[in-house]
Amino acid sequence: MDPALIAAIAAVFTLAGFVKGVIGLGLPTVAMGVLGSLMAPAAAAALLVFPSVVTNIWQMAGGPGLPALLRRLWPMLAGVCLGSWAGAGLLTGDNTRAAMAGLGAALLAYAAIGLLPWKLPRIPPRHEGWAGPLTGAATGLVTGATGVFVIPAVPYLGALGLTRDELVQALGLSFTVSTLALAVALGGAGVFNADLAWGSLVALIPALVGMWLGTALRRRVSPEAFRRWFFLGLLVLGVQLVARGLG
Repeated sequence: MDPALIAAIAAVFTLAGFVKGVIGLGLPTVAMGVLGSLMAPAAAAALLVFPSVVTNIWQMAGGPGLPALLRRLWPMLAGVCLGSWAGAGLLTGDNTRAAMAGLGAALLAYAAIGLLPWKLPRIPPRHEGWAGPLTGAATGLVTGATGVFVIPAVPYLGALGLTRDELVQALGLSFTVSTLALAVALGGAGVFNADLAWGSLVALIPALVGMWLGTALRRRVSPEAFRRWFFLGLLVLGVQLVARGLG
């Protein structure tokens, strides 16, 4: 990769880590959204592996009850793995324009969910036995096709009635499993090779720097206002990616 692209990748991961530091999510979404316009979406997803895994394990490990969450969410997580492996063909295939359009559509959907006041109603525990696997499979399909981990897992987790700390930990757990499942799919397709693995490991450094800066700034800014600008930015990125993929 030429120096200009390396500098751009470092800047993107610093920004993505900063966003995650401020609002607790957004690193893979920002990184995929911006890098997806600079390179093939599959290569962007491969660069995402180490920054996403490490920062989400950090987020996951700080929560109150990981074993209880694992027992409750494992059907959804199993669905994420199966869906990711089933849907990876679009991301790793030769039709990069279709993958770019799919990534843009996923960003638009996530931005709409974040900006609109509508939220899923509370899901009773008796329905989690079937809703969890379906949500996981759908999330995995979107992850495998676009590299974006959030739809519909984030709205689903928000509807389970978790406490704030439990929700943050559940998001970290879901994103970690999604990233690892995607890495397996990319490795099986020959995309996550040694060069991109090293690039992903190096990208971890600016991601952690950005996350540290965002965490330090969190007390000085309004997270809700920042979230609004974050989703507006995703909206712009999504429109651009869809236009490029379909144009």
